[in-house]
Amino acid sequence: SQLPADLAVRMLLKPLLFVDWFLHHSFATEPAALLPFQPHAAAPTEPSEFEVDVDFDGRRWRYTLRCTRERVLHEALYAKHDRMRYVFVREWNAAIQSYEVKQQDFGLAPSEARKVRPNASLIATAAQYGVPLAQRMVGAYMWSNVSMLGRLANDVDQVLRAADYFARQESQRQQLVRLLSAWDLGLSDLQLRKHEGLLPGGEPVSAWLPYGVHRMANGASFELPFSLESSGTQGAFVLLHRLLPVLEAGGLAVIDEFENDLHPHMLEPILDLFANPATNPHRAQLLFTCHAMEVLNIVHKSQVMLVEKDDKSESSAWRLDTVEGIRSDDNFYAKYMAGAFGAVPQL
Repeated sequence: SQLPADLAVRMLLKPLLFVDWFLHHSFATEPAALLPFQPHAAAPTEPSEFEVDVDFDGRRWRYTLRCTRERVLHEALYAKHDRMRYVFVREWNAAIQSYEVKQQDFGLAPSEARKVRPNASLIATAAQYGVPLAQRMVGAYMWSNVSMLGRLANDVDQVLRAADYFARQESQRQQLVRLLSAWDLGLSDLQLRKHEGLLPGGEPVSAWLPYGVHRMANGASFELPFSLESSGTQGAFVLLHRLLPVLEAGGLAVIDEFENDLHPHMLEPILDLFANPATNPHRAQLLFTCHAMEVLNIVHKSQVMLVEKDDKSESSAWRLDTVEGIRSDDNFYAKYMAGAFGAVPQL
């Protein structure tokens, strides 16, 4: 799916990434730690609500969460049968200062379910106790370039992280080289070398550094440290270290400003990696925000969400295929530029 950037990050990407963190990692937090999200500025004292629908294990699931930064007030998981049925529902009872939990075929001992910490997910906790469904859910892949503070820049640190990843994944390094070479970035190979050094205090440190190999017309070749490669080459390198793991294992990639540092003509071949069953055998998904409006002409209307903020600073989102009168063969780019869909800046 493709979303206009900025508003979508705050409205859709960060909440999704918080839910992913909560399900995977909240068990490991300190007992008194605040939950790492910011409530809406227009209602700072009100609980925040999250809801995610997902296809998983061949079934439709719905996860709902209502919480403050101090505690979970409501957490529930539903599975689709003939209708949505609860797997568990967890509610905070303020009168008795305790949680009430009901389960259907979830498998966490009731005594343990009632003791789950206020700042931890029942799913994250159940995974630690060996509950099979919870373990499968926390094992799902999600890769992103968004942190709590926003998009991670394609800086030296991100290049080094990507290099460290590909140094441990030789088959994906080879796929990376094939893709970069096919996209005509001037590379014929990409080598990784481990360098040792000392920190100012004398502590030893090591890092994998990438080098681009370029072949000339006369058959000779030369190497460039990646710091001297173009921002587009570095951007593609960092982006692919987040996309290739998801394509290989399945899961979700959540990317803010997908087109950042990339030539517009590179967008379609990268999207094709997800559209092609040969490169996406596990049906991985890509959710991204984008300022490159040309991408509207290479996606289906059901894959586009538009986001708009009103004069009360409240944002709303809608899928393009819910706009009345939109045909699949319309020129989405031209109509969007003409303001037919809304979700354009008021300049």
